[in-house]
This record gives sequence, C-alpha cells and structure tokens, in this order.
Amino acid sequence: MTHFTFDAQVTSAHFESSGAVFALGDGSVRFEDRTFDDVHDGAILCAVVHPSGDGLVTGGDDGRVIWSRKGEAGVLATAQGLSKGQWIDSIDASSETNLIAFSAGKTLSVIDATDAAFRRDFVHERTVSGVAFDPKGRRIATSTYGGACLWFARIADQKPTKLVWAGSHTGVAFSPDGAFVITMMQDAQLHGWRLKDAKNMRMGGYPSKIRSVGFLAKGRLLATSGAQGTVLWPFDSSNGPMGREASEIGYDDTTLVNLVATANPHSRMAAGLADGRVWVADPAAQGLNFIKAEKGAPIAALALSPDATRVAWADEEGNAGVSDL
Repeated sequence: MTHFTFDAQVTSAHFESSGAVFALGDGSVRFEDRTFDDVHDGAILCAVVHPSGDGLVTGGDDGRVIWSRKGEAGVLATAQGLSKGQWIDSIDASSETNLIAFSAGKTLSVIDATDAAFRRDFVHERTVSGVAFDPKGRRIATSTYGGACLWFARIADQKPTKLVWAGSHTGVAFSPDGAFVITMMQDAQLHGWRLKDAKNMRMGGYPSKIRSVGFLAKGRLLATSGAQGTVLWPFDSSNGPMGREASEIGYDDTTLVNLVATANPHSRMAAGLADGRVWVADPAAQGLNFIKAEKGAPIAALALSPDATRVAWADEEGNAGVSDL
C-alpha cells in the first residue's frame, strides 16, 4: 500500500487514467505520483473524473468548475450569475456524451467537454443537492427537497419530469439499466422510482444517514452505507427491490459503514468504516479482506478502480492510501 498524509481533509477519492487522485478541502488536487495542482480559492466540494478519463473535474466554494490534469488546470465553467456565496454543490460526468453536469443553488448546468460554447441552465424551485447522468448520458436526474427531477441534457427549453416524494433528498443515482432512479434522504432512508410507471420504492431501516451508494454485479445489486454492515438491495428483476428484503454483509455492531465504493459490472465492492478500517469483499464469496485493519479516524473518502483491482481511501485526519487487491 502507498501511504499519504495530507494537511487538509480529503473531499473525495477517484481513479483517473493514470491512477488514484484525491480532491482536498484546501482546494488542491493530489495525484498518486504526488504531483498536485492548487486549483480552487477555497475548498473543493465535489469532484468527478473527466469524461475522457484524464484528470479530475472539481467544483469549489469559489463557484468554479475546474479540469485538473498533472501540471495543468483550466476553468471549464462558473456558477450562473456568480456572486459572493455561490458554490458548486454537486457534479457528474458522462463518458458516453462528453457532458458535465453541476449544480449551484437552485440551478443545474450542463456543459460539453468538447464544445466550449455549449451550456444549458435549468432552474429548480428548491436547492439541488445531487446530480446524476443516466447510463447513456442523455438525461440527468437531480435530487432536491420533495423528490427528484429528470431533464434532457441538451434540450434548452423544457419542463422536467418530476418524481415526487415528501422530504429532503440529498443525493441521486440511476440504475445501470436506466430503469430506476434512487435518492438518498436526510431521514436515513432511500427512496426509488421505477421510471416506466413512476412506481415508488421505500427502502428504510437504516440507523444512520446514507452517504453513498453504488451498483455492482452487472447492476443486480445496490450497495449502500448507513448501517453496521454494507446493505445490499436486489435489482435483478424488473421490479427491483419492491416486495423484497435487503441483505447485509460485514455486520459489526461496534461501528457503521461510512462509505461504499463499487465498479459495475464487477462484483467486488469496498467499504470504509466509521472506526477507520477499510475492507473489500465479493458478496457471492465468503469473508472480508481488510486492506486497512487498524482503527483510526473515520473514513471520509473511498474509491474502487474501474477494473476493481485497486482501492483508494482517506480518513478525516488526512491520512490516505492506495492499495492493490
């Protein structure tokens, strides 16, 4: 394992084409080979791998969206009507369409990584908390108070499809087949919709707020944080988890799973715990492989490489590592 010690909290961990990369609360992007870019005037709040796979696209509390590669960084966009206190809340990218979507306040913005002149801005009634592209990169789901909205990424004038459910929705994801939209909620549960008929799915029973979700095993399972083990919901039928129970792996009543990381279509998944440990497992196999067995500060960032052979993690004290599996 390669170890790092950063002097700021890590916002997120990722794998781009050259290896692991970390986005930090001091506005810097740190690559696995220890090169770094100081790119934001303030904290990085969200990040995603560039649609090309090369480098990281970050959103900061300075209201800017920046593409960082080793030794090179450039501003791609700023928040609409940039004013003091405007920051980038969430971000996603699609390698299928080369589009990047980000939110600032009530506005969802879409830009094209290959066309600097392209931009679409879609205004919501409430603040947008999360954004996610569908598998084809043509539609975008946003989470907000009261549910989720679906937008066509390239159409300028449109009204969104609204998926309504009372409460504060804090993040959003599409299933890999594009059939379901899942949101995380402030009150420690998931909510979902089957898009063909807008049928609701309530997925509760969590002792803690869910901070991350990820599909694995060719989209047949959804892994989530927020419990004493990693919760797995079945998505291996046209009904998804409706009328079915979740399973749990890695149960430990002394701690909680802070984060999960997956690399669909692979079956391997990683979990970062509130007690500082990190494990990797295949739900179809037996046992957990602890890549960080010593306890410490809670895990704050976690990523699994696209081929599911490497894990990157960081804790709340700035300690981080990259491990081959």
